[in-house]
Amino acid sequence: MGKKKFNKAWLDRHMNDPYVKLAQQRGYRSRGAFKLLEIDERDQLIRPGMLVVDLGSTPGAWCQVLRERMSVGPGNFRGRIVALDLLPMEPVANVEFLLGDFREAEVLEKLEQALGGLYVDLVISDMAPNLSGVAAADAARMSDLIQLALEFSRAHLKADGALLAKCFHGSGYSQSVELFKQTFVEVAARKPKASRDESAETYLLGRRLKPMSAPAESR
Repeated sequence: MGKKKFNKAWLDRHMNDPYVKLAQQRGYRSRGAFKLLEIDERDQLIRPGMLVVDLGSTPGAWCQVLRERMSVGPGNFRGRIVALDLLPMEPVANVEFLLGDFREAEVLEKLEQALGGLYVDLVISDMAPNLSGVAAADAARMSDLIQLALEFSRAHLKADGALLAKCFHGSGYSQSVELFKQTFVEVAARKPKASRDESAETYLLGRRLKPMSAPAESR
């Protein structure tokens, strides 16, 4: 009985959520689109002509936002979007999708091959582990994903590139902030309005790789 009540309460809240309604009206695949839209309004991360990697892309709402922001008119998309997730994603126009687990070396290798040696302007990561309810274990899994996103960014971002990554407040958060500060010149936390107040979710934004992290003149 308790579970049924809980499910009904969640469903009622979901159906009455203004961002859910807005997403349906605007054709976005999830309310999460508005998180990226709000952050981009503030930080001007996305522009036409970029090479962007979207980690944890399914169901594809962030890809939809990228595609809109990288277009200079109807049917005039400029740039390249490479998306990856361990769950299948329905195609989004102009998006190259790779199916696989980012934590696996062979999947990372496929992603690197898809980039063809090009450096990336922006990495966005909405990756999150399947939560077990055991706080310490969940925090450790989240920290691992953030560390992987940072390592990928160190290796593949342009010197003036940016990483936007989801994380959770709580155990491991301060360590994630510190890792960002070791990697980027500018670091900021973002909690968009579309992220529910009761959620521990927040986003860390790092911009401009620190010189020791940036490879080269070839960039």
